[in-house]
Formats: sequence, C-alpha cells, structure tokens
Amino acid sequence: MKNTKIKRTLLEALAKAGKIIRSNFGKKQTVTKKGEFNLVTEIDKASEKEIVKLILKNFPDHSILAEESPAVTGSGCRWIIDPIDGTTNFTHGFPIVSVSIGFERDGRLEMGGVFDPFRKELFFAERGKGATLNGKFIHVSKVKTLPDSLLATGFPYDRNKNPDDYLDMLRVFLPRIQGIRRGGSAAIDLCYVACGRFDGYYEMKLSPWDKAGGMMVVEEAGGKLTDFSGAPLTLAGLQNLATNGLIHTEMLAALGPFKHLGQSFF
Repeated sequence: MKNTKIKRTLLEALAKAGKIIRSNFGKKQTVTKKGEFNLVTEIDKASEKEIVKLILKNFPDHSILAEESPAVTGSGCRWIIDPIDGTTNFTHGFPIVSVSIGFERDGRLEMGGVFDPFRKELFFAERGKGATLNGKFIHVSKVKTLPDSLLATGFPYDRNKNPDDYLDMLRVFLPRIQGIRRGGSAAIDLCYVACGRFDGYYEMKLSPWDKAGGMMVVEEAGGKLTDFSGAPLTLAGLQNLATNGLIHTEMLAALGPFKHLGQSFF
C-alpha cells in the first residue's frame, strides 16, 4: 500500500474536521458529559463522522480507534482519531483546540498529523521523513537544563479523586523551571515540544487518541518519548513524558517519585 494515498487521506481528513470546528466555534453547543469533567459536543461527533467516512471510503478494510464511536476492527492498518482535542476549551470559546490523527501499521505508528484550525497550523510527520509545520521542517529545542526550560502539562479527568498527585508534580517543577503552561490540548502540547516552543511536557492518563498524532511528530522532530521510568512511550501507557531529549534525564529524575502511579490502560 502506498503511503501517498494514506498521507493524502490523513491531510484531507484534518482539513475537513478543522473546517467543521472553526465554522461552529462560538456557537451554542449541545454539551453532554461522559464524566464529571469529560465533555462531548455534537461538533465532536460531526467532526469524527466526517473523518471516519473519508477513511472508510478510501480504505474500507482498515481498523479505526476514535474517541466518540465504537472501534472498527479490520486489517492491521489502524487510524487513531481525536476529532476535537480540547473539547472543554471549545465549549468555553477558548481557541486552543486541535484535530489529531495517527496512522499505525501492525502496531507501529507510521504517520501522524495535528491541525490547529484557529492558528491554521498543520503539524505532520511520516516515519523516517521528519516533521513539518505548514510544510517547513521543525526540530525540538536546544535547551539543555531544566532551569532554562518552559514546560507544559495537563490534568486528568480524575483530578477530583486524587488531586494531590498532580499538585505534587507541579510542586516538583515550579521552583526549578522558567515556567509551565496548561493549554488543554495534549496534541498541541506535543507538537509545541516538536517545534521547540516547549522544551518538555508531561501528563498522566492520556488516551491513545490524545497522543497518537503528536507522538509521531515529536519523534520525527528529534524528541524523546518515555514513561516516568524511562521506558519507551506507548499508546496504552498512562505516564507520558515528551522532551527535547536534552532535559529528559532531569525530568525523569524529577518524576521519579511518581513512577508507582498507574502504568497502562490495558
């Protein structure tokens, strides 16, 4: 199977979903809750429907793992889709939102894309071919130490049950870095590591669709991806650390006390 058609489909799907998101931003939404803090809108569903429709039209035998609908089991080629990464932001009119799509073959990520429809920034990566932002190659930052670093993080949906773990992580980093940001879209955070806007990013309990596209972009931009023990990051892993590689050892040391927290979904 030629990657050209896969890439074309992935990019078209990102563009179609981005158009849906942008055209409905700021409008009254029907919002339902999958959990106390986990929201979904009709635009999430419309975006996902458009993406899945396009993929199955071009590749009817492919598997699909999407956030808002049952998994489709087919061949060893699988698309991993987050139709709106940053739904809470979207519902509140805060324009830090993205569409994320990863493509894997036989369990290995081969391609990934993240589109920010408000900044019109398209991040894309294909294994072995580097990562780009709007067609121009990007690379992780060259910052070498934590005290010179700008980091990003996020807080899982279960933060009301065990907030102390996440607050303790913040306390570890706050005195030792230049700053930390919480944007609300894991896919964008990962891509900002890839292009050097952030030097590192950590977060617990991301779902596969939150990170599949961004993981590929970070890897191809020269970054490093592991769990809090230093083992390679997987889609199923609950501990997520992405850095420019240069500060990775320092971040692992800082996160060491949290290695005991949940390891994976499966």
